[in-house]
Order: sequence, then C-alpha cells, then structure tokens
Amino acid sequence: MTDGSDSTNGSGAMDGRYMTDERFMKEALRQARRGLAKGETPVGAVIVKDGTIIARAHNERETKQDATMHAEITAIRKACKKLGSWRLIGCDIYVTLEPCAMCAGAIVLARLDRVIFGAPDAKSGACGSVMNITNDHSLNHRPDVLPEILRDECAGLISGFFYDLRNKKSE
Repeated sequence: MTDGSDSTNGSGAMDGRYMTDERFMKEALRQARRGLAKGETPVGAVIVKDGTIIARAHNERETKQDATMHAEITAIRKACKKLGSWRLIGCDIYVTLEPCAMCAGAIVLARLDRVIFGAPDAKSGACGSVMNITNDHSLNHRPDVLPEILRDECAGLISGFFYDLRNKKSE
C-alpha cells in the first residue's frame, strides 16, 4: 500500500487522476467531520459518476441505532436511488476508512468500479488489510482498489476520535 505521495507521472507533473481522487477524498473527509459533530465514528463516503458526486454520507449507527448505517451503505443506497438502479456501474466510492466486510460486500454487489480509501483498518478492513473481499476471485465482480489516498488526514481523524473516546471513559 502507498500513501499516494508518489503522485508524479515521471515528468514531475502532478497526475490528474490523483488530484481528482484527492478532491473527492476531501469531500469524504467533510462528510466524516459532519458525522463526528453528531457523535458518530468519523467515517465519510462519496460516490462519483462521470466526475460528479451523486451521493454523500457519513456514519449514522449511533444516531439511528442501526448497525448497518455505515457511510458506505448509506451512500450506496442514495446512489442507487439517484440512478434508479442497484447496479452502480461507472461509479467510484471514496471512503475515509477501509471498508469492513459488510461494506466491501455491498460494494461488490453494487458493481462499483473503484474503491478509493484513506486510512487502512488493521482490525476489520476487508479491502486488503484483514481480508480481501474486493479481490475474491470466487465473486463475479472485483472493483479496483486504490488505498491510502490522504491517509494521514483520514487516519488522524479516526485515531483522534478514539483517543478522545478512551480519555472520556477514563475520567
């Protein structure tokens, strides 16, 4: 995995795709911060089709007391509704934290083209860290996975949240 810091095309110029990926990841970070402001674990996701964001979401498990209200699941639901199809062919998902098994499964089933994530998740990541659902050859779809875009910013947000949570519990 890389942190995306090698973003040159050999000539020293910034790679256009990487800059676009960074721009959409920054929107996913904005969504994560919206969730954080509501007391949620700060994970944000956006789904993009043809260079346009068609869905935005953040975690809402605590707010809605629903274990399935991960940012990715909510974004997928919104994108399906917007497109009028469960097949999200031609769409990419940007998420601040590596998707878990539930979310990676939904990404595969929705036929998303690419998964771009920020921070790897050593405890439950299912796009290569703990398991690799998105590259399971027994499944009929395998999205491309681009890890660690804006890794430090994404990881800092999530680790800061858990640091604060641990400190509140010890008081």
